Amino acid sequence: MTMPIPRRGVLFAPWLLLAAQAQALPLPDSAQISCFDETSSTGSVGPGTPDPQPATHPGQDCVYGRSAADRFDLLSKVGGSGVPGRDYSKIANNGSVLPADAQLGSGPGDWACTRDNDTGLIWEIKVDDANHLRHLSHSYSWYDTDPAINAGLPGSTAGTGCNGTLPQCHTTAYRDAVNALPGGLCGATDWRLPDLVELTTLQLHERFDGSLTYIDPVYFPVSPANNYWSGRPLAGATATVDGAWTVGFGTPRNFPVPKTASRQLRLVRGGQ
Repeated sequence: MTMPIPRRGVLFAPWLLLAAQAQALPLPDSAQISCFDETSSTGSVGPGTPDPQPATHPGQDCVYGRSAADRFDLLSKVGGSGVPGRDYSKIANNGSVLPADAQLGSGPGDWACTRDNDTGLIWEIKVDDANHLRHLSHSYSWYDTDPAINAGLPGSTAGTGCNGTLPQCHTTAYRDAVNALPGGLCGATDWRLPDLVELTTLQLHERFDGSLTYIDPVYFPVSPANNYWSGRPLAGATATVDGAWTVGFGTPRNFPVPKTASRQLRLVRGGQ
């Protein structure tokens, strides 16, 4: 059996085309290495099974792109990741780039953020401490007074899921609090809510190495399998039907949610 030459496959998806036109963001590979027929998996791409897709179901994502290339050690990475096709670097509290074995912590040289070397975006990493501002399980309502962002409806300040770490548990309050930290987070004070497309770039199309979440479990640890707010409001929202988009990491789907709902949040910087 001849192995397909790893390359970027072309998927015709109108929503993806529109997103690319609106925002020139490099999209990472799907990390999909399992092939399927109509009922089940037919194997995963690798040196022993270079093309496990059945002849009846050709052209699958599993045999194309960066993920397939990575399985054959044909992909050069700036940093690392065990997830096929992904390339991340750990960033310290002081903004410096760290080695792959760096550990999370509060010291200037400890790991606190992760840079995606494909998109150039830098993401906050959560903290496993319920009394910490950036605790992994804190949740927030969606709120932004900027009409250029909120589609004319600012949302809700009624969130209650941040364990008293903020006077009000909403997305803008959290963003502002992180940007007001002494020295900022990872040396920066321009953190923001990610756009829907940006947040979706972290989503994997299959879980990795027994993880319960659809996100890299090494470079994004302590990440509950929940939905996270994006900064994208719903189109055509009204005073009675007002929502924003969330991205799921317990299942690889995106969900519209009322802005009054309590959801988790991961800030980003760079891009745009």
